[in-house]
Amino acid sequence: MSWWKILLGVLGGAVLLAVGLLIGHFGITKTKTINPEWVEELSQDVDEAFIKEFMKEVDNKKIEEHLKELSKKPHMATTTGDEELVKLILARWNHAEYGLDDAKQERYNVYLSFPDKNKPNTVKVLTDNGQNPFTCRLTEANVTPDQEDPEVVQPYAAYAPSGNPKGKLVYANQGKLSDFQYLADQSITLNGTIAIVRYGGAGRAAKAINGAKFGVVGIIVYTDPKDINDGLAERNQTYPYSWYMPESGVERGSYSEDFGDLLTPYYPAKDYTYRIKKSEINGIPPIPTQPIGFEDAKTLICQLAGPVAPQSWQGSLGCPYNLGPGFISSGKFNNSDVQVNVYNYDEIKPSANVMGIIRGSVEPDRYVMYGNHRDSWVHGAIDPSSGTAVMLEITRVLGTKLKQGKWRPRRSIIFGSWGAEEFGLIGSTEFAEDYYSKLRDRTAAYINVDISVFANATLRAQGTPPVQDVIFTAAKQVQTPASSALSVYENWIRYANRFSTLYQKTIPQLGTLGAGSDYAPFLHYLGISCMDISYTYDRNKTSARIYPAYHTAFDTFDYAAKFIDPGFTSHQTVARTAGNVLLRLSDSLILPLGPLDYWETLDSYYNTAESTFGSTLTSKGISLAPLKAAVEQFKKASEALKKTIDELKADNERPLSVRMINDQIMLLERAFINHYAFPEKRYYSHVLWASRSSSVVTFPGLADAYARASASNLEDDWDLVRKHLTIVIYAVTNAASTLETAASI
Repeated sequence: MSWWKILLGVLGGAVLLAVGLLIGHFGITKTKTINPEWVEELSQDVDEAFIKEFMKEVDNKKIEEHLKELSKKPHMATTTGDEELVKLILARWNHAEYGLDDAKQERYNVYLSFPDKNKPNTVKVLTDNGQNPFTCRLTEANVTPDQEDPEVVQPYAAYAPSGNPKGKLVYANQGKLSDFQYLADQSITLNGTIAIVRYGGAGRAAKAINGAKFGVVGIIVYTDPKDINDGLAERNQTYPYSWYMPESGVERGSYSEDFGDLLTPYYPAKDYTYRIKKSEINGIPPIPTQPIGFEDAKTLICQLAGPVAPQSWQGSLGCPYNLGPGFISSGKFNNSDVQVNVYNYDEIKPSANVMGIIRGSVEPDRYVMYGNHRDSWVHGAIDPSSGTAVMLEITRVLGTKLKQGKWRPRRSIIFGSWGAEEFGLIGSTEFAEDYYSKLRDRTAAYINVDISVFANATLRAQGTPPVQDVIFTAAKQVQTPASSALSVYENWIRYANRFSTLYQKTIPQLGTLGAGSDYAPFLHYLGISCMDISYTYDRNKTSARIYPAYHTAFDTFDYAAKFIDPGFTSHQTVARTAGNVLLRLSDSLILPLGPLDYWETLDSYYNTAESTFGSTLTSKGISLAPLKAAVEQFKKASEALKKTIDELKADNERPLSVRMINDQIMLLERAFINHYAFPEKRYYSHVLWASRSSSVVTFPGLADAYARASASNLEDDWDLVRKHLTIVIYAVTNAASTLETAASI
């Protein structure tokens, strides 16, 4: 056989084979790959129809009923009223028809401070011949029957020491360090004096700590009507005729700079726990301190002698504010002293958290947490029961669906009714310490709804950047109480907005989180993405620093129903919004948290640092170039992850790939935690959100270190700047690494 015949035969066979393959490929009907049932279940995404059904069933009348029950009695932490609410919430969460999978109480033995019922705290004026022409009110006026309840705690400053200091009175504005320094610069002798200061400007405890540094021996604190009542102070202008604080109203509060149980820092306050000595507690008043109403403050301030206070120090008591020391010679208190009498005592008492859980169907070992504190100073209709009422309504609706077998979340939901929050976020902090490893490794996000409704104008949301998009999504699906044609998102953007450099458009302003509520231990200590959701007032209509009945005996159901949210539709709106967010976080296949949104904060912080510190740092041989590179690395990594997520959604969302990406998203916030960054700040470990004293809005450790170094110009202080720059670069680089492909190094 010739070679060309062999070649033709081979070529012919190849052609026939190719034709056969083509016929097989295009001629035979393909069968779609059918995934096993378990794969379909693992790949199920959030049910939008269920979210709409949930929001429809949130009932404002039910919320009203919850709130009326929750606030009918005073329920300060560990009191009888508080213990009754522990039982009530346990009963609701264990209910056969609308309860959760499980609910229990967990107790911690915590250090608290109380006034002596038999020895009321007072502020007195004492003449040189022993007469007592003035004593402050012991209780607030009986405006409604609520104030007559025998369980209303008398006004006091928690953790202020007992004592009876006496001295000439001075007026020290807000009790800031700069305020006391101003008095000293005016040659006013502060040693041995009693200072009267108003709320605002500095923390409660800081007022006493600052005063003591100048020799002040006692502190009186009041709320000025300029700061809380838009200047209104007449009886017929305040509650029960309006929402403004009555003249006898006194703001109670915890006078502690640290949060958590003060005797067991970093460890849960159990029987076995080592406790530091009381003398080792920092951040509480070193001198007796007592709050009073502005009616009594007027009696004292309007009689003060001395130079006239600066215009910015003047208030709305109806008289010129003088600095003192002492009273005018022509007045009724001529040559008299003021005495602060404090009889507080401390006690270690068991305080309960009530914990509830709905177990996840697919990822039961991943948690979405939702919390609100239970305890109040008095009736606490707004703070905190407005938030508790919203939480009970959310759990009622979801619990009903759960018991009916109609729904179970993908991830587990943990609900927390925190105890002793008013004494310094104690219940939530002890829980965070107690379950540190489990919560750190498994919690995707924490939703906090403390005061759910400050007023009824607009949504207010605060949080870390990744929670922005899920809140926006929920807000777009909820209608405002005022109009079904207006979404919460559209309304919100009218009241608070900013231009986003990332999205190149105006978006609602997501506020930043400090340490004012129970999100603090989860954010600052554990590094969990957190948010706080509420409804609030129109800042163009009032300058009140907070709702006027805050922490007084007038924060009652009557006050809430008449002046805060008549009809409770704003409560309903918050419940729908927070519940929508909760369902998206617990049910979405891919966690709806946006790492890329963090880049905008990092970029802003870097640009501020460069423009404010850059030239000086360069002169000191300190370069911000590595920080800029780290921020760019973060942006690149977050953009790449977003692209991977988009591709995964188009690729039938493989379960194991989804789990891997969700862990990257969940752990992003943890990358900013450095427990060694701020050794002087208890629990503050988040490199981006730790407290700062500098007014420059950038990386807090860097900002404070720079302020100190530029003031002293000491080489040791410039070394501290270098250290905090290293801490920031390290954190941002690690955050970028967290977002990069998990299988790479």
